[in-house]
Amino acid sequence: MTIVSQTTPMLHAPSRSKHSSPRPEIRLVAIDIDGTLLRSDKTLSPAVIDSVKAVSRRGVRVVLASARPPRGIRAIYERLGLNTLQINYNGALIHDAHRRLHVYHRPLPPRLAKRIATMARRRDPHVGVYAEILDRWYTDRAHEQPQIETAKTFPPDYVGPLESFLHLPITKLMLVAPPQRLQSIRRIIYAQFSRSVGFAISDPHVLQIIHRDVDKAAALRLTATHYGVQQDQVMAIGDAPNDIGMLRWARLGVALANAWEQTRQAAHTTAPSNDDDGVAVALQEHILRP
Repeated sequence: MTIVSQTTPMLHAPSRSKHSSPRPEIRLVAIDIDGTLLRSDKTLSPAVIDSVKAVSRRGVRVVLASARPPRGIRAIYERLGLNTLQINYNGALIHDAHRRLHVYHRPLPPRLAKRIATMARRRDPHVGVYAEILDRWYTDRAHEQPQIETAKTFPPDYVGPLESFLHLPITKLMLVAPPQRLQSIRRIIYAQFSRSVGFAISDPHVLQIIHRDVDKAAALRLTATHYGVQQDQVMAIGDAPNDIGMLRWARLGVALANAWEQTRQAAHTTAPSNDDDGVAVALQEHILRP
């Protein structure tokens, strides 16, 4: 596998749309996975599968945009028959799953990640510290914490002392604890590091920490430009706070009925919940039916 520079993107710089049409057709749709594409039981509904495939057959690029690593998306990507780039780790990594290549990587500086992990452990010695580095999971405690979604399927790639891996560039750092305990950790980390890093929330028991310039919107801009798609030809669908940036950036941002309140407020329109085939309804209404 060829790995690109850890700080320099291979994709072209983003550009704003200059399309003259007031409502050009949608040529790219970015879809969040957990709470959006998947039902609450983490399965794909037949209606969603059929709609995604129908959209792809029309030549519309379907891009999965998730906090998950590449390995956590692979089965979904293959089930949908996709061959597009995917946005991983909330945009810290853009992965070409078809060719098994990483085409963009923006990690946390190692010293910064180590300072955050050390402060979190001082606040709560039992907090889980997970580090994702490209498509590998590192931790010093494998089974003590509430599980992240990918951990339900994939075990850690490495278990050892924090200092044995926190000297590496970290794609995403996760602090994991029950919600009430995590609130106090979040407050102290926010107070100390809010200007140095980016934060993403998709689950109440996980604080995701990424490079300060990373979010799904930035990665979506790069991905759209890679495909020659203008901003006003992009649709995005999501449910959680980490989706807000891409919903606002896209010409059409769709929040599902089960979305967090702030996500619904940021969206241009809404669709039914993930358990009511919201993604399929949105694709039918805004791409397939017109």
